[in-house]
Amino acid sequence: MRRLFSIWVFSYFTLLFLVFFVIILAVFLVTFPFDKYRKAPNFTLSLMARCMMKASFGWKMEFEGTEKYDPSEPTIFVSNHQSFLDMAFIYHLPWKMKWVSKKSLTYIPVMGWLVWLTGHLTINRSSKTALKKLDNLIEPLRDLVPVMIFPEGTRTMDGELKPFKNGPFLLSKEYGFKLQPMVIDGGFDAMPSGSKNLNPSATFKLKVLGAIDPAEFEDMKELKDHTRELMKQHLTELRRT
Repeated sequence: MRRLFSIWVFSYFTLLFLVFFVIILAVFLVTFPFDKYRKAPNFTLSLMARCMMKASFGWKMEFEGTEKYDPSEPTIFVSNHQSFLDMAFIYHLPWKMKWVSKKSLTYIPVMGWLVWLTGHLTINRSSKTALKKLDNLIEPLRDLVPVMIFPEGTRTMDGELKPFKNGPFLLSKEYGFKLQPMVIDGGFDAMPSGSKNLNPSATFKLKVLGAIDPAEFEDMKELKDHTRELMKQHLTELRRT
């Protein structure tokens, strides 16, 4: 049963990527002269994300704490990373963000091209310092475009929280940008990393936590450790509900 469901999902996703690539390309060509942050293509991509989460009638979604985001503050969102489906799930939030990924992703046909067309931000891993890798995030954040980073750097292999990279915490501490953690669960159950057998029945949960002021912490490490411990605690609580 799961094998048949997996074949359906991957076929459906392939079709969505191809169809929306054409649509998003058309939107980009019409709007790029006046759409600095490519908000129109990004909104169109959010429609594809909504279609992706309809691949199974057994995939349910629950959201908590969305009222805690203040769009008048430059905000770096950080979340745990469970699955390929995380982006499609998080796109259901009532605001749109710029996602951060490694630059090499943009070279992947269709998927990488969509990253570029929709104006998502990339990390140049060849840069010598962690802060330099993230310097293209500064201008959007100052223009109140929220940025989304997975501080683990890659998907979990066991569903648990991995160690955090320094990048988002260095950026927050250096420029005073607020950090807004959120925790998600359900993606690992639906589509664990490396598995070809997807689960047609899963509940995706997302909880937005209160914003963190980096000025309240002595250094980047203290900020990072506090954020990870907070997310670990709330992830445990989320799984109990």
